[in-house]
Amino acid sequence: MNRMIPRIGSAIVTAAVFLFAICLIVDFPFGSYFVCMFLPIGYIMMAAGLRHESHEDRCVAADTGMAFAVIYAVLIFLVYFAQTTSVRLGGLSEQAQSILDFQRGGLMFNYDLLGYGMMALSTFFMALSIQAESKADRWMKALMAIHGVFFFGCFIMPMTGMFASMSDGKTSIGGTVALVAWCAYFLPIGVLAYRHFGKEDG
Repeated sequence: MNRMIPRIGSAIVTAAVFLFAICLIVDFPFGSYFVCMFLPIGYIMMAAGLRHESHEDRCVAADTGMAFAVIYAVLIFLVYFAQTTSVRLGGLSEQAQSILDFQRGGLMFNYDLLGYGMMALSTFFMALSIQAESKADRWMKALMAIHGVFFFGCFIMPMTGMFASMSDGKTSIGGTVALVAWCAYFLPIGVLAYRHFGKEDG
């Protein structure tokens, strides 16, 4: 069970990232919002598996990574549940729409970036907890650690006002390309984690 649950979580991560990329490419916002709500579920299952495996001298790093994973999940659920319910169903005032509509780059968009910044911190600390014993595990550890760099951009960029141009609700091609590139980066982490938890104990 301690390997099956995180392996299932890794599969959810892999599928969610892949489907998110497809939804971005075909310009299907509702689909991208919907599948992104499954990503934190899978990621927490995967991270919990890594936490369970961590050695005693690395458990603080693992616990820190788990804490950031939970913060990430809460923020992402708030953002995308709002998009698939209140925003999609309409009836909001123009002011509320500008705040809640993800595509307008308002408060919810900023919370989304903050959420993925928390995810980046989580992957960094989870990577510190991994005792890599194979080439595949070393790749997974490295990719997760390097992913931590995304925290700085996700945390700082909303403060610069660089997304103010999104207020008209038009999707930026550059933004879409950046998100697809992120998917291409994160997808191998899910695949490698799936393989990792599929290994026999001992």
